[in-house]
Amino acid sequence: QVQLVESGGGLVQAGGSLRLSCTGSGRTFSSWTMGWFRQAPGKEREFVAAINWSSGGTYYADSVKGRFTISRDNAKNTVYLHMNSLNPEDTAVYYCAAKWWSYSGVSNEYSYWGQGTQVTVSS
Repeated sequence: QVQLVESGGGLVQAGGSLRLSCTGSGRTFSSWTMGWFRQAPGKEREFVAAINWSSGGTYYADSVKGRFTISRDNAKNTVYLHMNSLNPEDTAVYYCAAKWWSYSGVSNEYSYWGQGTQVTVSS
């Protein structure tokens, strides 16, 4: 069974940085797109970033462009989200997700999800 496990969340002051990791198991992900989403209390789940595993092509929400970077380590089946210049608006539970082949920023098009990791940015 496909499983995604996130790690790296925590508490950070505004302006700080965190790196989230998501490791997949149960299959190879060479033909998949991996995404990061986040959800804050009272808000809908929001697309953050995605990467196409085979091509390395990346996609970002406007709210995080220039601050967040998504990357992959093929040998480890791991996707990273490097988050810089964090602000309190970035506080949310962050989820990694996987879908077949092509990019999507729509959460319900992703088939597999991790458990989420909390990111809290203090002011």
